[in-house]
Amino acid sequence: MVDGKSRVRVEIDLPGQYLILCAEQGGLERYPVSTALNGAGEEQGSGCTPRGRHAIRIKIGEGLPVNAVFRGRRPTGEIYSQALADRFPDRDWILTRILWLTGREPGRNRGGSRDTLRRFIYIHGCPDSEPMGIPCSHGCIRMRNRDLIDLFGRVKVGTAVLIRD
Repeated sequence: MVDGKSRVRVEIDLPGQYLILCAEQGGLERYPVSTALNGAGEEQGSGCTPRGRHAIRIKIGEGLPVNAVFRGRRPTGEIYSQALADRFPDRDWILTRILWLTGREPGRNRGGSRDTLRRFIYIHGCPDSEPMGIPCSHGCIRMRNRDLIDLFGRVKVGTAVLIRD
């Protein structure tokens, strides 16, 4: 566990489809992820994962159960199951925790039609049936729920996030 005094950062590699939690002394953990099916890009409505320097702006879901369902960044009270998925086949499932990102580069991923925060770009959990290691999302960074819970406990608001291609 990283203590509150250690400086950590997150790096997301789009071609490799992985996230690394880094400390000053080097890598701590590597997790598989799934980023945008549409590739890298910053424009609103593109369905792409934004590149560049970001930070965690808001952490949502602390203490909720694994597979807690979110809509509009609020827990619905539902717990994801195959039966629930069958009832709502078109939902983009956001589960367990949300790390909402904000851009740090004006004109690239902050402000105007390229604003990561206003695009609602998160690192979030997804159903275990969803593949990792290949691009499948609508722009967010999807993670396995157990990996996200681990990451969530090791980062804080303001943690730097670099998304690179």
